[in-house]
Amino acid sequence: MKKIIALSTALLIAASLFAQTTLKVGATPEPHADILNLIKDDLAAEGIDLKVIEFTDYVTPNEAVESGEIDANYFQHIPYLESFNTERGYHLVNAAGIHVEPFALYSKKIKSVKDIKKKSRIAIPNDPTNEARALLLLQEAGLIKLAPDAGITATVQDITDNPLKLKFSEIEAASLPRVLSDVTAAVINGNYAIPAGLSAAKDGLFVEGSSSPYVNVIAVKAGNENTPAIKALIKAVQSEKVRNYIKERYPNGDVVAVF
Repeated sequence: MKKIIALSTALLIAASLFAQTTLKVGATPEPHADILNLIKDDLAAEGIDLKVIEFTDYVTPNEAVESGEIDANYFQHIPYLESFNTERGYHLVNAAGIHVEPFALYSKKIKSVKDIKKKSRIAIPNDPTNEARALLLLQEAGLIKLAPDAGITATVQDITDNPLKLKFSEIEAASLPRVLSDVTAAVINGNYAIPAGLSAAKDGLFVEGSSSPYVNVIAVKAGNENTPAIKALIKAVQSEKVRNYIKERYPNGDVVAVF
C-alpha cells in the first residue's frame, strides 16, 4: 500500500511539472498576431500554452480583457488605451511597449500631397484617439490647421483652417483600406495598412515621424501585469528574436521595435 501511495504521489508531482498554463492573448492580425505566433514555442518551453485570438476591430479585444475572457491583448497604442479606460470605466494597463507603426496618408488616385485638390475627400479613422492622430498628421502635412489646444483629443470640429475645403469621412479604422478607391486619400493605421499590402515607406504620401508617442503595447487588466505568465510573455516579445524578425520583415520601417 505504501508503495502504491508513493507511486501515486510521484505521478501527481510529475503531472504538475508538465502541466501547462494557458495564456489567451488577443491581437489584430499583422504584425501583432504574427509576432505572438513567433514566440509560441518559446513560451511552450516554459510551460505556457499561448493561444493567439485574432480580432479585426479595436473594441472587442479590450472588452475581452476587462471581462476576463482573455488574459491580455496586443493591438493598441497608449493614447487609445487611456481613452478607452476613460470612456468605458475600464481598468486596462500598459504592461510593456513593443513597437510603433507609423501612420501614413495613402491614395490610389494621386502620387503626392501636392496633387490634393479643393474639396477632395479624405477618409480618417472614426475612433477618438486615431482620429486625432490622423488630423495631427494632416496638419503636419500642411493641409489643415487645428486649434492650438486640441492635441491628441482633436476632432474635425477643431479644424481652424482648411484652405482646400477638404471633406472628411470618419470611418471605422478596419474599413479604411477598403474605401481607399472611393476617396482621394485616407489616413490608415499600420496594422490595417500592412495586411492590405500598403507600405508607409513605399506608398505613403506623408508619413508620421519616428518620434511618435503612439507605441503599441501589451495590455492587461490592472493587477495582472506582474503575474508569471504575463512576465514570461513580455520577456519573449521583447527578445532579440522578435527584434530581428521586425527588422527583417519590415526593413523599410513600417514597424519599428521600441525595446
